[in-house]
Amino acid sequence: MAATDDVADLAPDERAALEALLFRMADDEFVLAERYTEWQVRAPTLESDLALANIAQDELGHARLWYDALQGLGYSEPELVWERNPADFRHSILVELPFTGGDWADPIVRSYLYDEAEHLRLQALEDAPVRALADPIGKVQREEEYHREHAQSWLERLCDDAEGREAVEAAVGRLFGPALTLFVPGEHEATVERMGLRSESLADQREQWLDVVVPFLGSLGVEVPFGPEEDVDDLLPERVGRDGNHTDDWPALHEELTRTYRELGRSDARRLRGERRE
Repeated sequence: MAATDDVADLAPDERAALEALLFRMADDEFVLAERYTEWQVRAPTLESDLALANIAQDELGHARLWYDALQGLGYSEPELVWERNPADFRHSILVELPFTGGDWADPIVRSYLYDEAEHLRLQALEDAPVRALADPIGKVQREEEYHREHAQSWLERLCDDAEGREAVEAAVGRLFGPALTLFVPGEHEATVERMGLRSESLADQREQWLDVVVPFLGSLGVEVPFGPEEDVDDLLPERVGRDGNHTDDWPALHEELTRTYRELGRSDARRLRGERRE
């Protein structure tokens, strides 16, 4: 389809596909940002504490971009975030899982697996024919590049000794299957592909992701939880999040995310975040 600024030009099924794609992206970033904030003042160094706080702020800003695009489709802020049914969120379960208490390898491995997938997702959207989707990609990619570098640097640092490498390998074992849910298609995937919103299918992105993360982890002496003769699909959890079927950890996190709004008596629906700084 030709590039368009006017979503009114979209057929109903095309609009539904665009909305589904935006919700996936916004929800991933929003929930991941909230999980990262749990590490404030708990990271192993002041520098890493500040770095993860900045990454959380970036992810929240990215969520803001995609929720703003959805507001351009007629949604209000309460409908998008504060008053949505928890089952309507379409984030991957990777971003909602609680951290293993005190294990710094968990947020680092989670960040690495997520950010490598995010890099591929954004690349595939650079030439999307809907400007509300394509225009922010460059800015988001620049910030995400820092996230990837941060995670890679910490993985190398953690794997310098046997104890750290063991912690990383345990985190990979816990999180690799949930990370695969990032690539699970939604109900509108056929329309997304027909519209050319992505230049690479989710299946192709997953193969590219595996081609990056498995060798990198291997170079650090970290084994992934499947062998060459095994089907990686066997690692997919029963609940994937993309269809609204989340883990038992999600309701409590959603309650926390929306607590302030509820305490205000739904009378002061503050913006998720103000204008993006340049």
